[in-house]
Amino acid sequence: MRHTLIFSALLGAGLLAASSASYAAGNSLVFCSEGSPAGFDTAQYTTATDNDAAEPLYNRLVEFEKGATSVVPGLATSWDISEDGLTYTFHLREGVKFHTTPYFKPTRDFNADDVLFTFNRMLDAQQPFRKAYPTEFPYFNGMSLNKNIAKVEKTGPLTVVMTLNSVDAAFIQNLAMSFAAILSAEYADQLLAEGKPSDINQKPIGTGPFVFKSYQKDSNIRYTGNPHYWDPSRVKLKNLIFAINTDASVRVQKLKANECQVTLHPRPADVDALKSDPKLQLISKPGFNLGYIAYNVRHKPFDQLEVRQALDMAVNKQGILNAVYQGAGQLAVNAMPPTQWSYDESIKDAAYNPEKARELLKAAGVKEGTEITLWAMPVQRPYNPNAKLMAEMLQADWAKIGLKVKIVSYEWGEYIKRTKNGEHDISLIGWTGDNGDPDNWLGTLYSCDAIGGNNYSMWCDPAYDKLIKQAKVVTDRDQRTALYQQAQQLLKQQVPITPVAHSTVNQPLSARVEGFKVSPFGRNVFSGVSID
Repeated sequence: MRHTLIFSALLGAGLLAASSASYAAGNSLVFCSEGSPAGFDTAQYTTATDNDAAEPLYNRLVEFEKGATSVVPGLATSWDISEDGLTYTFHLREGVKFHTTPYFKPTRDFNADDVLFTFNRMLDAQQPFRKAYPTEFPYFNGMSLNKNIAKVEKTGPLTVVMTLNSVDAAFIQNLAMSFAAILSAEYADQLLAEGKPSDINQKPIGTGPFVFKSYQKDSNIRYTGNPHYWDPSRVKLKNLIFAINTDASVRVQKLKANECQVTLHPRPADVDALKSDPKLQLISKPGFNLGYIAYNVRHKPFDQLEVRQALDMAVNKQGILNAVYQGAGQLAVNAMPPTQWSYDESIKDAAYNPEKARELLKAAGVKEGTEITLWAMPVQRPYNPNAKLMAEMLQADWAKIGLKVKIVSYEWGEYIKRTKNGEHDISLIGWTGDNGDPDNWLGTLYSCDAIGGNNYSMWCDPAYDKLIKQAKVVTDRDQRTALYQQAQQLLKQQVPITPVAHSTVNQPLSARVEGFKVSPFGRNVFSGVSID
């Protein structure tokens, strides 16, 4: 017997028959974004900046319901799961068009070959396109999908079967994430023939509601509404423009002047003024996020537990919360937010105790005046509104226990690349949940497989890894919760990170904007958004 999950197609006959009048009548919308993406091949990247830039261009087999955590059909209209939980059969949507641009003109509709290309490129290092354009896939590998997906096959032009080596309770949720955006196999073949495979990252082709037009680093990204989109009701803008500016105060001024209609990450000090402006709307929601300090355990002296414990107990978290978050957040004590199911409420912080911290450092052989580097993000993130100020406060906290702290920063893309390579001693970083499953925190951020991806502590604990892998192969939520709570306890004891805060997400936008929903995963999605 098979367990079958059948979802009706999102498009009824009426929608398909509808003209794209909404598209034709649409205006332009400017989004004041906070940074330049490293590229548009979204499987390569993990930051919200990169994923936001790719989001308008692509679809996935399954997608998150807008503004929610539930999964709905995307390029697959339905899927079946075998009784043993190892085989997923996806039934693909008919008549979906890839984008037509000056650099690519498709000769066929989306089909199973595109799904096979998308996933086999990530699975197989010998796949021709992968060999021609070698790259890493941090999400895919960090969640062990490279090890767990045994094969991806087609059984018809619109049917794809994925076979797993072991049960993955979060598999469908994972496939709704940005890294699983479906690419065009035909476009990949064209790029290979032209000897330009890396263009897949700079000249993107997808099936999404917007078509790529141009990108000028540190300035803007331009998209046009897709007149051939498979759901015309979602395309209500003629033009979508990302205006890139790293300065939060400048972004707010542009919003007030109507130079952009949506922005993100306002400074806490600007929130009251935004709320009182009748031309604007401000949506506030508890953040599904965590800002934290990552200790690189591959660098001495952070390989010693006593040193990490000392640094942890010397952090004045309440002072940071007051100055950096200014009331728009809550103290974090655990490795994920309290709204995530399986969160262990019994976990407590070590007491703030600089005197004991100094004793621990001395016992560990760390000399007074030892120099360490603290890396601070150059941009605002939902989980950290002011990394520079936080770094300065930590510099002062750790000076009290005899450490000389040098603050380091790089351009955002370079910062991420270098921290993933483990060049830092300590880094300020954070995370906004991607799919609502605990594995997206405990596996994606702290597992052995995530080293080189999102595990910025370079921490690998076999006992911890065993627990989170066990939790992924059982489907009973109570059993999974018990395993994840054991893992949380172990992680807290080993101190690869110091959790600092969960921030409130404030989303400012023009009162003229309609249809925009705040994503629990921190995505900025313009499908279905309009402006009067």
